[in-house]
Amino acid sequence: MARDPDQGGAFVFDLVDDDTADLDAPLARSGTAAGSDPDGAEIDTGEPAPSAELGRRARALAPVAAVLAIVLGTGFAIDGLRDDRRMERMRDVPGGVVDVSSPLEETWAWEGAVGSPLVTAQGRGNDVALLGDLLAFQSGRELVALDPATGDEAWVIPLGSFPDCGPTGAAGWDEVTTPTLVCLTGSPEAREAMVIGPDGVIAGGRPLDAADERRYGHARPGPDGLVLRAKRVGPEPAEGSGDAECTESWECTGTVESGRDLEVRAEDAVTGEERWTATVPFRPTPAEQCNNWSGISWDSADSAMDLDEMIDTDSFGAQFTGGLVQLHGCGVTAGLTSGGEVLGLETEPGAGGVISLRAGGYIEYEYDDDGVRTTLYASDGGVVDEVDGYVSEPGALDSPEPGALLAFGGEESRLRAYGTDGTMLWDAAALDGAQVFIAQVGGSAIVGSWSGAVYGLDLANGEERWTWGDPDPNDEGPGDLFVTRGFTDGRSVLLVTHGGAGASGLVALDALSGELLWERPGSTDLDEAGFMNGMVAVDGNLLEITPQGVRGLG
Repeated sequence: MARDPDQGGAFVFDLVDDDTADLDAPLARSGTAAGSDPDGAEIDTGEPAPSAELGRRARALAPVAAVLAIVLGTGFAIDGLRDDRRMERMRDVPGGVVDVSSPLEETWAWEGAVGSPLVTAQGRGNDVALLGDLLAFQSGRELVALDPATGDEAWVIPLGSFPDCGPTGAAGWDEVTTPTLVCLTGSPEAREAMVIGPDGVIAGGRPLDAADERRYGHARPGPDGLVLRAKRVGPEPAEGSGDAECTESWECTGTVESGRDLEVRAEDAVTGEERWTATVPFRPTPAEQCNNWSGISWDSADSAMDLDEMIDTDSFGAQFTGGLVQLHGCGVTAGLTSGGEVLGLETEPGAGGVISLRAGGYIEYEYDDDGVRTTLYASDGGVVDEVDGYVSEPGALDSPEPGALLAFGGEESRLRAYGTDGTMLWDAAALDGAQVFIAQVGGSAIVGSWSGAVYGLDLANGEERWTWGDPDPNDEGPGDLFVTRGFTDGRSVLLVTHGGAGASGLVALDALSGELLWERPGSTDLDEAGFMNGMVAVDGNLLEITPQGVRGLG
């Protein structure tokens, strides 16, 4: 349905007769993959609805809604159906929220510990996973899954002693969407591995052989239903290799020239069958990547800091995401895909890293004196292209289709858009301080800058549509208020802002015009209910997550 301006505001309807439609059936969640114009100029791309029942129901309602619109002289009935489609679509896209057009308030609250003690010890917190349509996380010795609409506990699974579940990510920064979670529990002498799906059903309970700990290394939960083990292999390096040294203030300089390789073994969490083994070679590394307090080792067994021996050439750790293991440590900065491909060996340790893309594939970025370069990889680990600048995908989308990639900076200080296959879409003059690809919505690429300005760019050619905030070309660092990330309901974009005093706030803009819809400034007053930066979208619901609990916003 669309309003035709050449027909005096008349409405045009496509009526479909379906004698088999069940008008008494309950209205299921509706949704189609559709374009998203706030005025409804385009509401359907012609892709099939996600369920046959929805298709029958929508076809049955169309004539009724048309008659109502004619009788009442309005399009409210059809508008409601269009909104239902849009809202349902937003449940299944990254950063998608049903509605952010009006100020958000707390709708429910769940109180309790969020995140595992192991993760908290690593200097991170509030780690969660998006498991199906649920929010899942460790809470002490339990694995908890919350219904994002109500905050009710969908299920709670006792884990036992020393639990370790993954993959998970820090809410608001690297939250993880995963089909299953792997949990390891029990004492070091009697640990078990199990796999949990969105329905809370447990597979496994497989005892881990203590001999494998000595043979392959300490076990950790990985992506794709894997248990991962890792250990250093090869001869011990000679003492005094390189010019690394540390001061009494624990600052280390110089280079560690030699060390041992890292061998990683992946086994099926349920059966124990080996899926693959990969070796990450040691490479000369800045000493600051090898001191014994920069990160926690893989097993976190020895948390004591040896102030006499600050350099530890065997130290290493990892962060687990839905499709990638990000290794870090002395000489072994790399990314391991869930299939065992080793990425990032062309980047000097400590000078970059590898991250996975939602649409499939990976990007490897490397910093040097000339700026930053990015390598695009396909899902199988093959190189797609090399790009000048830092490449980023949108934090939020209004469509299930893969978003564009934006390259910021580079030697020529240009802003470029690429398809996920590496094809350049356009090349435009760089915006002042542009750093963050906030969202792709309504045919716009919404970009944030360090100065606090937000730009809406035409995704087809890079031309500027609107600007919100006051860009300052002289700003080389964060302004008093800058945007860290965003969400969208397909019409509006919600910005999570960070103030100079450390408080996070919310700003909602019309995605097509940049018009300010509403804002909630952040507050550093502990007596005031402010907003934290740890926000995630789960099944169209916006959730705020802290180490002490979760609350819904709507």
